[in-house]
Amino acid sequence: MPNKIFIIAGEVSGDVLGANIMRAMPRVQFVGVGGQNMCNAGLKSIFPMSDLSVMGIVEVLMHARTLKKRIKQTIHAILDEKPDLVLTIDSPGFARAVVDGVKKSEVGKKLIANGLRFHHVVAPQVWAWRPGRAKKYARAFDKLYAFFDFEVPYFTKYGLETVAVGHPIADNIMGHYSRKKIGRNKIIALMPGSRKTEVKKLMPIFRDFVSLVPAGYKFVIPTVETTDAFVRNFVKNWKTKPEIISSKDRYLLYERVFVAVAASGTVSAELAMMHVPAIIVYRMNWLTSVIGHILINVKWVSLVNILLNRSVYPELLGAAATPKNILREFNKIANNNDVRHEMIDTLAMADKLWRPDSQNVAKRIANALK
Repeated sequence: MPNKIFIIAGEVSGDVLGANIMRAMPRVQFVGVGGQNMCNAGLKSIFPMSDLSVMGIVEVLMHARTLKKRIKQTIHAILDEKPDLVLTIDSPGFARAVVDGVKKSEVGKKLIANGLRFHHVVAPQVWAWRPGRAKKYARAFDKLYAFFDFEVPYFTKYGLETVAVGHPIADNIMGHYSRKKIGRNKIIALMPGSRKTEVKKLMPIFRDFVSLVPAGYKFVIPTVETTDAFVRNFVKNWKTKPEIISSKDRYLLYERVFVAVAASGTVSAELAMMHVPAIIVYRMNWLTSVIGHILINVKWVSLVNILLNRSVYPELLGAAATPKNILREFNKIANNNDVRHEMIDTLAMADKLWRPDSQNVAKRIANALK
């Protein structure tokens, strides 16, 4: 095992996985960039992880100055710390820019000659857009940890050692939580995401959707540390006030949820693993939406839809993400038991795809970091 690892996570899901990897390697010194979970595991982040939590083509361009600054800062920190291994988790564009910068420097070349290696967790979604990126990542990294078997060939054909380790969220859910009997007070979970940019776009839509839902439902919103204050302030004048809970309690919420309305991303995978009926919504900068429509070559954005190659969760993206459209999809699920039960049964079909065996993903990655 390496003595010192420079670890980088760019968003909440990567922060959770990074913390679990750190705990699985107690004798290793970790330095780098992370959020609250990795800091609780002993990391002192060199800058706030929220600076990297940006998604969307235009959104990234708008934050280009900050990202460029953080790339340079991270490169210099790696050269100063002289780790045995650099482990990047998700945020592939940032990760590759940092690795390329280290490799181009004279100090970095000496470190590589002395054994410095670069490993990356979460395969970039080259199967969805810009497949040529796989070759670039093969040049940058020495090893890649993918979540799914189907992702492996995209990178191994360019010589990058790639290992499918399963989805880490499954370790937190499967075998630990199960759906409870839904009571008379039906709960609708509103999941606006973990990035401030997406939360600011979705919360007004959620507010108007809540005003359209018939009486008798309770609304709950889980929040992360970076969005909690904004969400609480935003909902304070709602006629029907939702309950705000910590994101750490969301799995207990999933056990009782009737229907979830969720941002596209990691949360949709969590809901699918818990067999929660859900509607996926997402709003982005209009130019990002146009460019994405041109470049992205998959039918869906939700992982469960992609894995099963069918529309399990309805997706309302861009201009389609309106309160009335959400209500329409909600009524289909809420008012028709056959539709609801078919969705739940179909979600169960993906269980083996999320977690092929019982081995812990974080420990599997930790054991492979040699």
